[in-house]
Amino acid sequence: MDKKIPVNTITRDIKNLAEPTGNIYETVVILSKRANQIALAEKKELNKKLEDFRGERDATKEEVFENKEQIEISKYYERQPKPDLVAIYEFENGEIYFRTAKSEE
Repeated sequence: MDKKIPVNTITRDIKNLAEPTGNIYETVVILSKRANQIALAEKKELNKKLEDFRGERDATKEEVFENKEQIEISKYYERQPKPDLVAIYEFENGEIYFRTAKSEE
């Protein structure tokens, strides 16, 4: 990722985080939905990359085979920022589109 997203949790002011929606609970829902989207996308990408290694050999439960490429792929994804941190970064920079449903009276 070319964005400068912190890999550790940092303290944020809740009032500033809730400004775009006017409600901290709406903000939390938006962030959690976006974090879930990011996590699913990363999981699909990782599974696609690891799928190549599954068909290469028939392994029994007793066999232990360490594939260096597979380990490097796993380490790469472990070093990536967590989906919730990415979602907060995107939200703070106005990169997330959200809308609220209007109630009809």
